[in-house]
Amino acid sequence: MPTTSARLLALLSLLQTRRDWSGTVLAERLGISLRTVRRDVDRLRELGYPVAAAKGPDGGYRLDAGTELPPLLFDDEQAVALTVALQVAATGADDALADAAARALQTVRQVLPTRLRQRVGALSVTAVARPATTPTPPVDGGVLLALSAAVQTREILRFDYGPDSTERPARHAEPHHVVTWGGRWYLVAWDLDRAGWRTFRIDRITPRPPHGPRFTPRPLPGGNVATYLTGVFRGSAGGSADWPCRGTVLLDLPAATVARYTRDGLVEEVTPDRCRLTLGSWSWVSLAAAVARYDAEITVVGPPPLTDAFALLAGRFTRTATGGVAAGKSAGSAAGTRSGQQGERGEGVVPPQQP
Repeated sequence: MPTTSARLLALLSLLQTRRDWSGTVLAERLGISLRTVRRDVDRLRELGYPVAAAKGPDGGYRLDAGTELPPLLFDDEQAVALTVALQVAATGADDALADAAARALQTVRQVLPTRLRQRVGALSVTAVARPATTPTPPVDGGVLLALSAAVQTREILRFDYGPDSTERPARHAEPHHVVTWGGRWYLVAWDLDRAGWRTFRIDRITPRPPHGPRFTPRPLPGGNVATYLTGVFRGSAGGSADWPCRGTVLLDLPAATVARYTRDGLVEEVTPDRCRLTLGSWSWVSLAAAVARYDAEITVVGPPPLTDAFALLAGRFTRTATGGVAAGKSAGSAAGTRSGQQGERGEGVVPPQQP
Protein backbone atom coordinates (compact mmCIF):
# COMPACT_ATOMS: atom_id res chain seq x y z
CA MET A 1 0.00 0.00 0.00
CA PRO A 2 1.38 3.49 -0.83
CA THR A 3 2.34 5.84 1.98
CA THR A 4 -0.26 8.19 3.43
CA SER A 5 1.25 11.26 1.74
CA ALA A 6 1.34 9.48 -1.64
CA ARG A 7 -2.29 8.40 -1.23
CA LEU A 8 -3.37 11.93 -0.33
CA LEU A 9 -1.60 13.30 -3.38
CA ALA A 10 -3.25 10.72 -5.63
CA LEU A 11 -6.67 11.33 -4.06
CA LEU A 12 -6.38 15.10 -4.46
CA SER A 13 -5.26 14.62 -8.05
CA LEU A 14 -8.38 12.57 -8.82
CA LEU A 15 -10.71 15.02 -7.07
CA GLN A 16 -9.31 17.84 -9.22
CA THR A 17 -10.03 16.06 -12.52
CA ARG A 18 -13.82 15.93 -12.35
CA ARG A 19 -16.71 17.16 -10.26
CA ASP A 20 -18.06 14.03 -8.54
CA TRP A 21 -16.50 10.73 -7.45
CA SER A 22 -18.20 7.84 -5.69
CA GLY A 23 -16.35 6.32 -2.76
CA THR A 24 -16.30 2.92 -4.47
CA VAL A 25 -14.66 4.26 -7.63
CA LEU A 26 -12.07 6.18 -5.61
CA ALA A 27 -11.26 3.06 -3.62
CA GLU A 28 -10.81 1.03 -6.81
CA ARG A 29 -8.63 3.67 -8.48
CA LEU A 30 -6.41 4.04 -5.42
CA GLY A 31 -6.35 0.35 -4.48
CA ILE A 32 -7.57 0.97 -0.94
CA SER A 33 -10.68 0.32 1.13
CA LEU A 34 -13.72 2.59 1.49
CA ARG A 35 -12.77 3.14 5.11
CA THR A 36 -9.31 4.38 4.07
CA VAL A 37 -10.92 6.70 1.50
CA ARG A 38 -13.01 8.27 4.26
CA ARG A 39 -9.98 8.73 6.52
CA ASP A 40 -7.94 10.30 3.69
CA VAL A 41 -10.80 12.68 2.86
CA ASP A 42 -10.81 13.79 6.51
CA ARG A 43 -7.04 14.40 6.31
CA LEU A 44 -7.49 16.58 3.21
CA ARG A 45 -10.11 18.63 5.04
CA GLU A 46 -7.67 19.12 7.90
CA LEU A 47 -5.15 20.45 5.37
CA GLY A 48 -7.69 23.03 4.18
CA TYR A 49 -9.13 21.34 1.08
CA PRO A 50 -12.95 21.68 1.11
CA VAL A 51 -14.04 18.16 0.16
CA ALA A 52 -17.82 17.85 0.26
CA ALA A 53 -19.50 14.49 0.87
CA ALA A 54 -22.81 13.31 -0.57
CA LYS A 55 -25.05 10.74 1.10
CA GLY A 56 -25.73 7.40 -0.54
CA PRO A 57 -24.88 3.68 -0.44
CA ASP A 58 -21.28 4.32 -1.48
CA GLY A 59 -21.01 7.97 -0.61
CA GLY A 60 -19.78 10.59 -3.02
CA TYR A 61 -17.10 13.26 -2.88
CA ARG A 62 -16.35 16.50 -4.66
CA LEU A 63 -13.81 19.29 -4.34
CA ASP A 64 -15.88 22.43 -3.83
CA ALA A 65 -15.32 25.26 -6.31
CA GLY A 66 -15.26 28.95 -5.48
CA THR A 67 -13.14 28.49 -2.37
CA GLU A 68 -9.58 29.69 -1.92
CA LEU A 69 -7.52 26.51 -1.93
CA PRO A 70 -4.02 25.79 -0.69
CA PRO A 71 -1.45 25.35 -3.48
CA LEU A 72 -2.52 22.57 -5.86
CA LEU A 73 -0.41 19.44 -6.00
CA PHE A 74 0.77 17.45 -9.01
CA ASP A 75 1.62 13.79 -9.14
CA ASP A 76 4.52 12.61 -11.30
CA GLU A 77 2.41 11.95 -14.41
CA GLN A 78 0.68 15.32 -14.19
CA ALA A 79 4.00 17.14 -13.74
CA VAL A 80 5.49 15.45 -16.81
CA ALA A 81 2.37 16.08 -18.90
CA LEU A 82 2.23 19.75 -17.89
CA THR A 83 5.93 20.22 -18.61
CA VAL A 84 5.63 18.67 -22.07
CA ALA A 85 2.55 20.74 -22.92
CA LEU A 86 4.16 24.00 -21.84
CA GLN A 87 7.43 23.22 -23.64
CA VAL A 88 5.57 22.50 -26.87
CA ALA A 89 3.62 25.76 -26.51
CA ALA A 90 6.80 27.66 -25.62
CA THR A 91 8.47 26.60 -28.88
CA GLY A 92 5.44 27.31 -31.04
CA ALA A 93 5.16 29.86 -33.81
CA ASP A 94 2.92 32.28 -31.87
CA ASP A 95 5.35 34.62 -30.11
CA ALA A 96 2.85 35.99 -27.59
CA LEU A 97 1.57 32.61 -26.44
CA ALA A 98 5.06 31.10 -26.58
CA ASP A 99 6.40 33.77 -24.23
CA ALA A 100 3.52 33.24 -21.78
CA ALA A 101 4.04 29.46 -21.90
CA ALA A 102 7.77 29.85 -21.23
CA ARG A 103 7.06 32.01 -18.17
CA ALA A 104 4.41 29.56 -16.94
CA LEU A 105 6.86 26.68 -17.33
CA GLN A 106 9.44 28.52 -15.24
CA THR A 107 6.84 29.20 -12.55
CA VAL A 108 5.74 25.56 -12.43
CA ARG A 109 9.33 24.36 -12.11
CA GLN A 110 9.96 26.69 -9.18
CA VAL A 111 7.03 25.40 -7.11
CA LEU A 112 7.61 21.69 -7.75
CA PRO A 113 9.22 19.57 -5.03
CA THR A 114 12.96 19.02 -5.49
CA ARG A 115 12.53 15.42 -6.62
CA LEU A 116 10.01 16.32 -9.32
CA ARG A 117 11.89 19.47 -10.30
CA GLN A 118 14.96 17.40 -11.09
CA ARG A 119 12.94 14.92 -13.14
CA VAL A 120 11.12 17.47 -15.27
CA GLY A 121 14.30 19.56 -15.54
CA ALA A 122 15.84 16.69 -17.48
CA LEU A 123 12.86 16.62 -19.85
CA SER A 124 13.54 18.73 -22.93
CA VAL A 125 11.07 18.87 -25.82
CA THR A 126 11.25 21.09 -28.88
CA ALA A 127 8.29 21.47 -31.24
CA VAL A 128 9.40 22.04 -34.83
CA ALA A 129 6.75 23.50 -37.12
CA ARG A 130 6.58 22.63 -40.79
CA PRO A 131 8.20 25.17 -43.10
CA ALA A 132 5.65 27.71 -44.31
CA THR A 133 5.69 30.28 -47.10
CA THR A 134 4.27 32.87 -44.71
CA PRO A 135 4.77 33.07 -40.94
CA THR A 136 1.86 32.14 -38.71
CA PRO A 137 0.24 35.38 -37.48
CA PRO A 138 0.15 35.88 -33.70
CA VAL A 139 -3.06 35.45 -31.74
CA ASP A 140 -4.09 37.75 -28.91
CA GLY A 141 -4.56 35.77 -25.69
CA GLY A 142 -7.37 38.12 -24.66
CA VAL A 143 -9.25 37.34 -27.86
CA LEU A 144 -8.84 33.60 -27.23
CA LEU A 145 -10.29 34.02 -23.75
CA ALA A 146 -13.20 36.13 -25.02
CA LEU A 147 -14.09 33.64 -27.75
CA SER A 148 -13.74 30.66 -25.43
CA ALA A 149 -15.99 32.36 -22.87
CA ALA A 150 -18.64 32.96 -25.55
CA VAL A 151 -18.44 29.29 -26.54
CA GLN A 152 -18.86 28.25 -22.91
CA THR A 153 -21.79 30.59 -22.19
CA ARG A 154 -23.34 30.05 -25.67
CA GLU A 155 -23.64 33.74 -26.44
CA ILE A 156 -23.91 35.12 -29.97
CA LEU A 157 -20.69 36.89 -30.96
CA ARG A 158 -20.40 40.32 -32.57
CA PHE A 159 -17.01 40.89 -34.18
CA ASP A 160 -15.04 42.57 -36.94
CA TYR A 161 -13.31 40.23 -39.37
CA GLY A 162 -10.29 41.14 -41.45
CA PRO A 163 -7.94 44.14 -41.63
CA ASP A 164 -10.52 46.49 -43.18
CA SER A 165 -13.48 45.11 -41.21
CA THR A 166 -14.15 48.38 -39.37
CA GLU A 167 -15.52 49.75 -42.64
CA ARG A 168 -18.16 47.00 -42.76
CA PRO A 169 -21.00 46.01 -40.42
CA ALA A 170 -20.14 43.69 -37.55
CA ARG A 171 -20.40 39.95 -38.14
CA HIS A 172 -22.77 37.82 -36.05
CA ALA A 173 -22.16 34.14 -35.30
CA GLU A 174 -22.97 31.37 -32.86
CA PRO A 175 -19.55 30.19 -31.57
CA HIS A 176 -19.18 26.43 -31.13
CA HIS A 177 -15.48 25.55 -30.86
CA VAL A 178 -12.08 27.22 -30.56
CA VAL A 179 -9.60 24.94 -32.31
CA THR A 180 -6.00 24.86 -33.51
CA TRP A 181 -5.06 23.37 -36.87
CA GLY A 182 -1.71 23.46 -38.63
CA GLY A 183 -0.30 26.09 -36.28
CA ARG A 184 -3.27 28.47 -36.67
CA TRP A 185 -6.22 29.16 -34.36
CA TYR A 186 -9.78 28.99 -35.67
CA LEU A 187 -13.31 29.62 -34.46
CA VAL A 188 -15.88 27.12 -35.70
CA ALA A 189 -19.23 28.93 -35.72
CA TRP A 190 -22.64 29.17 -37.34
CA ASP A 191 -22.59 32.41 -39.37
CA LEU A 192 -25.96 34.09 -38.77
CA ASP A 193 -25.42 36.59 -41.58
CA ARG A 194 -24.77 33.87 -44.20
CA ALA A 195 -26.83 31.08 -42.62
CA GLY A 196 -24.07 28.50 -42.75
CA TRP A 197 -21.13 26.95 -40.92
CA ARG A 198 -17.89 28.88 -41.15
CA THR A 199 -14.33 28.48 -39.89
CA PHE A 200 -12.93 31.91 -38.95
CA ARG A 201 -9.24 32.58 -38.42
CA ILE A 202 -8.92 33.97 -34.90
CA ASP A 203 -6.00 36.26 -35.77
CA ARG A 204 -8.45 38.17 -38.00
CA ILE A 205 -11.19 38.48 -35.36
CA THR A 206 -11.75 41.60 -33.27
CA PRO A 207 -14.63 41.06 -30.80
CA ARG A 208 -17.25 43.80 -30.43
CA PRO A 209 -18.70 43.47 -26.93
CA PRO A 210 -21.26 43.27 -25.58
CA HIS A 211 -22.26 39.99 -27.16
CA GLY A 212 -25.77 39.04 -28.15
CA PRO A 213 -28.35 36.74 -26.57
CA ARG A 214 -27.77 33.08 -25.75
CA PHE A 215 -28.44 30.36 -28.29
CA THR A 216 -29.11 26.64 -28.44
CA PRO A 217 -26.17 24.86 -30.12
CA ARG A 218 -26.83 23.34 -33.54
CA PRO A 219 -25.56 19.85 -34.39
CA LEU A 220 -22.17 20.10 -36.08
CA PRO A 221 -21.84 18.46 -39.53
CA GLY A 222 -20.03 15.17 -39.22
CA GLY A 223 -21.00 14.77 -35.57
CA ASN A 224 -17.81 16.21 -34.04
CA VAL A 225 -15.41 19.08 -34.59
CA ALA A 226 -12.49 16.88 -35.73
CA THR A 227 -14.54 15.30 -38.55
CA TYR A 228 -16.01 18.65 -39.56
CA LEU A 229 -12.70 20.49 -39.64
CA THR A 230 -10.94 17.70 -41.54
CA GLY A 231 -13.68 17.87 -44.15
CA VAL A 232 -13.41 21.66 -44.40
CA PHE A 233 -9.71 21.60 -45.19
CA ARG A 234 -10.07 18.65 -47.55
CA GLY A 235 -12.81 20.36 -49.52
CA SER A 236 -15.54 17.85 -48.65
CA ALA A 237 -19.16 18.83 -48.20
CA GLY A 238 -21.82 17.56 -45.83
CA GLY A 239 -19.54 16.98 -42.86
CA SER A 240 -17.55 14.11 -44.37
CA ALA A 241 -13.88 13.87 -43.36
CA ASP A 242 -13.00 11.91 -46.50
CA TRP A 243 -11.47 13.46 -49.60
CA PRO A 244 -14.12 14.43 -52.19
CA CYS A 245 -12.11 12.64 -54.88
CA ARG A 246 -10.56 9.22 -54.36
CA GLY A 247 -9.08 6.88 -56.94
CA THR A 248 -6.94 3.77 -57.40
CA VAL A 249 -3.96 3.20 -59.69
CA LEU A 250 -1.26 0.62 -60.30
CA LEU A 251 2.33 1.85 -60.03
CA ASP A 252 5.43 0.11 -61.40
CA LEU A 253 7.24 0.51 -58.10
CA PRO A 254 7.69 -1.75 -55.04
CA ALA A 255 5.07 -1.24 -52.34
CA ALA A 256 7.78 -0.55 -49.75
CA THR A 257 9.13 2.33 -51.86
CA VAL A 258 5.73 3.93 -52.39
CA ALA A 259 4.74 3.51 -48.73
CA ARG A 260 7.71 5.63 -47.62
CA TYR A 261 6.28 8.64 -49.46
CA THR A 262 2.57 8.04 -48.83
CA ARG A 263 1.16 9.57 -45.68
CA ASP A 264 -2.58 9.46 -46.37
CA GLY A 265 -3.30 6.54 -48.67
CA LEU A 266 -3.46 2.75 -49.00
CA VAL A 267 -0.52 0.88 -50.57
CA GLU A 268 -0.93 -2.81 -51.48
CA GLU A 269 1.65 -5.09 -53.04
CA VAL A 270 0.69 -6.68 -56.39
CA THR A 271 4.08 -8.09 -57.35
CA PRO A 272 7.56 -7.42 -55.90
CA ASP A 273 7.97 -4.57 -58.40
CA ARG A 274 4.35 -3.35 -58.64
CA CYS A 275 1.76 -2.03 -56.19
CA ARG A 276 -1.80 -0.74 -55.98
CA LEU A 277 -2.22 2.79 -54.58
CA THR A 278 -5.52 4.27 -53.37
CA LEU A 279 -5.29 8.00 -52.72
CA GLY A 280 -7.58 10.96 -52.15
CA SER A 281 -7.45 14.67 -52.96
CA TRP A 282 -9.65 17.76 -53.25
CA SER A 283 -9.99 17.48 -57.07
CA TRP A 284 -9.40 14.89 -59.78
CA VAL A 285 -6.65 17.01 -61.35
CA SER A 286 -4.81 17.38 -58.05
CA LEU A 287 -5.18 13.63 -57.48
CA ALA A 288 -3.67 12.86 -60.89
CA ALA A 289 -0.82 15.26 -60.18
CA ALA A 290 -0.21 13.63 -56.78
CA VAL A 291 0.05 10.20 -58.39
CA ALA A 292 2.40 11.51 -61.09
CA ARG A 293 4.94 12.59 -58.48
CA TYR A 294 5.87 8.95 -57.84
CA ASP A 295 7.77 9.00 -61.16
CA ALA A 296 6.64 5.58 -62.42
CA GLU A 297 4.43 4.02 -65.08
CA ILE A 298 0.77 4.37 -64.09
CA THR A 299 -2.33 2.31 -64.85
CA VAL A 300 -5.64 3.77 -63.71
CA VAL A 301 -7.93 1.27 -62.00
CA GLY A 302 -10.71 3.82 -61.48
CA PRO A 303 -12.88 5.78 -61.43
CA PRO A 304 -13.17 7.24 -64.97
CA PRO A 305 -12.85 10.92 -63.86
CA LEU A 306 -9.29 10.14 -62.78
CA THR A 307 -8.45 8.96 -66.31
CA ASP A 308 -9.97 12.18 -67.68
CA ALA A 309 -7.82 14.19 -65.28
CA PHE A 310 -4.65 12.49 -66.53
CA ALA A 311 -5.69 13.34 -70.09
CA LEU A 312 -6.26 16.97 -69.11
CA LEU A 313 -2.83 17.18 -67.46
CA ALA A 314 -1.18 15.48 -70.43
CA GLY A 315 -2.55 18.16 -72.74
CA ARG A 316 -1.44 20.96 -70.44
CA PHE A 317 2.04 19.53 -69.98
CA THR A 318 2.44 19.00 -73.72
CA ARG A 319 1.48 22.60 -74.45
CA THR A 320 3.85 23.79 -71.74
CA ALA A 321 6.73 21.70 -73.08
CA THR A 322 6.18 22.77 -76.72
CA GLY A 323 5.34 26.41 -75.97
CA GLY A 324 1.86 25.98 -77.45
CA VAL A 325 -1.16 28.19 -76.69
CA ALA A 326 -3.48 26.90 -73.97
CA ALA A 327 -6.65 25.51 -75.45
CA GLY A 328 -9.44 23.16 -74.66
CA LYS A 329 -9.99 24.54 -71.19
CA SER A 330 -13.70 23.89 -71.20
CA ALA A 331 -13.23 20.31 -72.40
CA GLY A 332 -11.18 19.43 -69.35
CA SER A 333 -13.19 21.31 -66.76
CA ALA A 334 -15.23 18.28 -65.72
CA ALA A 335 -12.07 16.42 -64.75
CA GLY A 336 -10.92 19.26 -62.54
CA THR A 337 -14.09 19.92 -60.57
CA ARG A 338 -14.52 18.33 -57.19
CA SER A 339 -16.81 15.33 -56.97
CA GLY A 340 -20.46 16.30 -56.54
CA GLN A 341 -19.67 20.04 -56.53
CA GLN A 342 -19.15 20.91 -60.18
CA GLY A 343 -19.22 24.61 -60.83
CA GLU A 344 -18.57 25.63 -57.24
CA ARG A 345 -14.85 26.28 -57.80
CA GLY A 346 -14.58 26.26 -61.57
CA GLU A 347 -11.98 23.74 -62.62
CA GLY A 348 -10.96 23.04 -59.05
CA VAL A 349 -7.31 23.70 -59.76
CA VAL A 350 -7.15 25.94 -56.70
CA PRO A 351 -7.25 23.96 -53.42
CA PRO A 352 -9.93 24.65 -50.82
CA GLN A 353 -9.34 28.10 -49.37
CA GLN A 354 -8.67 28.64 -45.69
CA PRO A 355 -11.30 31.14 -44.47
